[in-house]
Parts: sequence; structure tokens; C-alpha cells
Amino acid sequence: MKSPVPDQSPSDGEEGEDRTPLLQRAPRAETAPVCCSARYNLAFLAFFGFFVLYSLRVNLSVALVDMVDSNTTAAENRTANECSEHAAPIKVLHNQTGKKYRWDAETQGWILGSFFYGYIITQIPAGYVASRSGGKLLLGFGILGTSVFTLFTPLAADFGVGALVALRALEGLGEGVTFPAMHAMWSSWAPPLERSKLLSISYAGAQLGTVVSLPLSGIICFYMNWTYVFYLFGVVGIIWFILWIWLVSDTPETHKTISPYEKEYILSSLRNQLSSQKSVPWTPMLKSLALWAIVVAHFSYNWTFYTLLTLLPTYMKEVLRFNIQENGFLSAVPYLGCWLCMILSGQAADNLRAKWNFSTLCVRRVFSLIGMIGPAVFLVAAGFIGCDYSLAVAFLTISTTLGGFCSSGFSINHLDIAPSTLLENGKLFSALPLLSTYLVPFSSRCSPKVKYKTGLLGITVDTETEGTNK
Repeated sequence: MKSPVPDQSPSDGEEGEDRTPLLQRAPRAETAPVCCSARYNLAFLAFFGFFVLYSLRVNLSVALVDMVDSNTTAAENRTANECSEHAAPIKVLHNQTGKKYRWDAETQGWILGSFFYGYIITQIPAGYVASRSGGKLLLGFGILGTSVFTLFTPLAADFGVGALVALRALEGLGEGVTFPAMHAMWSSWAPPLERSKLLSISYAGAQLGTVVSLPLSGIICFYMNWTYVFYLFGVVGIIWFILWIWLVSDTPETHKTISPYEKEYILSSLRNQLSSQKSVPWTPMLKSLALWAIVVAHFSYNWTFYTLLTLLPTYMKEVLRFNIQENGFLSAVPYLGCWLCMILSGQAADNLRAKWNFSTLCVRRVFSLIGMIGPAVFLVAAGFIGCDYSLAVAFLTISTTLGGFCSSGFSINHLDIAPSTLLENGKLFSALPLLSTYLVPFSSRCSPKVKYKTGLLGITVDTETEGTNK
């Protein structure tokens, strides 16, 4: 291990080609204070924005469990190997005033997966729009649109499956612009040696939103009814939009309350990374091994992450047999671990680079490996534990927690290899997750259709078995 060098810090251009391959070295600017700074205010507002974003995304996964008449899927989702019912009695009666729908497992799969068909459409256009007009309005109106559509979810469900699928696709359109817009903003706001911390803080809101919304949705469904799940989170999203429009600016130059010292610190740290090139170098990008490595990493991680995010409450109900209240809490536990890991890994990554003088390449590789291999091992292990409820939740929690290391690995590597322009960072980020985003709804449609076996892997493994037996 390299010893710490407290009096030396790598330059903002990142010493050596392995740190920021497309950038030049520049003298290090003196760090501006963190407390009450505009850049950290942006990070915390973005944190709450992604908190709202993922709350709006995952609340249906829990609410759907309570929306569907349990007798509809009982016959097709039960096998001789099912786990037994839990012995603990329910002391408080479950509120049953919410309307029930007779949707089979395939229909539920279409409803859960429809979000991603809208989500994929706006990815690349969002990068282009952010490069032209900035990410503030794009991100703000994306979340506002999703919030408003969420308020109409109960009405759409009454109109029928088609209306609900269309509404979820529209919500996906709104959420699809958010990550490219946020990345474009950080290309103008994040000093190189603070990237891991700032981006980890902002994107960690997604995990906390999942942690809070899953159990809260379960509680609301249990004591009230499922319609209030959508009303609550929709209103919270509208309140966040008002704060975002009022307090945030696209760049340090246009921010009304930023201190001159902080503005100069941010601009000087990024000055040598700004690209004068007006067009995107598509050919060199397509030939870049580093870019394709990020693409493969996004595909692999997002496939697992979004499939689990969408189907975990279904697994908790149909396989582990937890009621709606327990379902929400236990589905949230893995994402609490992931949220904590994202915050801590962001701090660790920047400390390794700034204080211990580790190269950016080394840090990104190590954190990506931990965040990919660790989750894979425990997720596969979860498929072979049968009906051991405690071990199932423990393995899923460890798996999802270790995935938080990726937030300081490949997830922000786009900013390391591309010049800090809205045009290139916004478009580069928007293009990367497309394959995995396209395939997630396929998983959502296939997985709930199967006859559940004990163990998490039984949700997908039995798809082929069912097909061959017909």
C-alpha cells in the first residue's frame, strides 16, 4: 500500500494518462470551504431530487402487491416447493378498502416493465437537450412530470391495464432525462478531486428514496389503502420541484449567491479540462476501449439492479410469503446498505486519490470490481438457500450493499475520460445504459409469469422449464 502524502495532492488534471486520459495537467487550485457552499447545496438538492425520483419509481412495486386480488395468481404461482406461511399472527387488521384488480402474473409484468419502455426513449435526447439548454430545467421538469403522472395512477388503474401501462411509460419518459441532465450539470460544477464525493452524495438519494418508499408504501397500504401511496409521493415531488427551480443554477457563473472565491475555485479547477471542440468525436469514442468498458459495466450492473428493484417485493410475497407490511420493510433493507456504502465509498475514493496519491484508474478499477463481483457472489448464493428467510434477506442485503462501490467506480468514470463540456458528458452518459434499460422490461415480463420455486433464482430459472413443458 502506498503511504499517505499529506502535503502533496495530484493536480486537477489528474497526473498521468491513467487518471484523465483526455485532459491536460493544471496547477492545483486551493480548495474552497465545504460548509454552505453552492456546489454542496447543489449536491444535497440533487440528493433529495433522486430520493423523490426513486420513490416515484418503486412505489408501484409494493402497491401492486396490494392492488391485485391474491386469488388471481394463487393457482399459477404456487408449487409443492413453496415456503410455508409465517406463524406470527397479524395483530392489526389489514385495511382492505382499496380496490382490487384481477390481473394475472403476465399482466403485472407488463405493468411493472412498461416504465422502462418510456425510460429508454428520452436517454439520448436528454443528453443533447442538456448540452444546449442546461440540465436544471430538464431535470426539474422531468421529475415534475413524473410526479404529476403519479397522482393519476389510481384513475388510470380504474380505466384499465392499457391506461396504466401508458401512464407508467409516460412516467418513464420523465425519469429518463434525469441522469443525463444531472451528469451534464456536474461537468460544470464538480472539481476533479471532489467528483466522487459530490456525485456519490447526489446519486445516493436514489438508494435512500428506495429505502424510505418501500416500507412507507407498505405501511400506507396496510393501514390506509394503496391509492394514498401515489398521492403522497406525487405531492412531495411537486414541492421538490419548486425548491429546485428557486435555488439551483446551471453553472457557477449564473448562480446568484455563490461566493466569488468558490466560483473561482470551481472555474480554475475545470479550466484546463474544458474542450473547445464543438462536435462530438463519435468515431474515436466508438473505438475507445475505456468507453466500451463503461458500457459493459453499465449493462451488467443495471440489468441486475433494476430487475431486483422491480421484482424484489414480488419475491418477498410469492416466495418468502411476507405480508404487505413486512414486505415493504424487508425489501428496503438491501437498499439501506447500498445507500450507506455509496456515501462511504465516495469519501474513501477521493481520500485515496487526494491523500494517499492513488491513481484515478486504480481507484475506479478496484471499486468497480468490488461492486460487481461481490453482489454477483451473494445473489447467486441467495438462489440456493431454500426457505431460510433470515439468510435470504442477509444475502440480498450484502449483495446490494456491495453494489454501492460502483458509484465511485464505473458510474462516474465518464467524467474522468471526457472533457468537461455539457455536450460530451451529457451525451456520453445518456448513451451508456440503453442496452440494460431495454432488457429490464423483458425481465419484468418474463419473471412474474413463472411458477415460483424456493430460492431467488427460481423466479427466472423456471421460465425455460415452463416453456419446455408446454
